[in-house]
Amino acid sequence: QVQLVESGGGLVQNGGSLRLSCAASGTILSIDSMGWYRQAPGKQRELVARMPRGGGTAYADFAKGRFTISRDIAKNTVYLQMNNLKPEDTAVYCCNAVGTRTTASGFSLSFDSWGQGTQVTVSS
Repeated sequence: QVQLVESGGGLVQNGGSLRLSCAASGTILSIDSMGWYRQAPGKQRELVARMPRGGGTAYADFAKGRFTISRDIAKNTVYLQMNNLKPEDTAVYCCNAVGTRTTASGFSLSFDSWGQGTQVTVSS
């Protein structure tokens, strides 16, 4: 099994910054990509940013220029630096990882795991 644990959320004022972290653990062989998504009350979950193992990044339009995603491949950890936060950024931010893991029988199996989420609240 693969577990993702996020941290770093909280309450911040308009224009402030937060840094989210997400660490993956378990019987991981490799992680192909890791990313961040968010879901605001009454809205659908949406992509914030994603980073594949080989490099490159993908950002939602609202995140470009304000948010930066980075990965520590050795630590199976992904970060999201969020600057110039706005009240409309208020949401639960969830981490996602896609990759390959080993089973108890020694087989390789793909996984697509999600963390529990961390609340980000931006006050006006």
